[in-house]
Amino acid sequence: MASSKEYLTYILDLLANVPEVTTRKMMGEYLLYARGRLFGGVYDDRFLVKETPSSRAALTTREVPYDGAAHMMLVDIEDRDAIAKLVDAMLPELPEPKPRRR
Repeated sequence: MASSKEYLTYILDLLANVPEVTTRKMMGEYLLYARGRLFGGVYDDRFLVKETPSSRAALTTREVPYDGAAHMMLVDIEDRDAIAKLVDAMLPELPEPKPRRR
């Protein structure tokens, strides 16, 4: 099941305090980036972030976004400031984006 644009709009509103958020549509779902780093996505109308020490400390529910994927953490909070702090704490724990080949 693909995620709805309405849910993506809702999530982007929750991410309003996170600088440089971009999205990329991928097979009916949406990948979420902050400052160029992939930190999560919207999968089947669920807001999930990558599993890092910071996300494990702040969130409790692990879910699989799709068959064969690694577990991610379900964001079940709706506080913009708390979400911004979470993403900010996660970014140094995530790998640098790979340079694109031309």
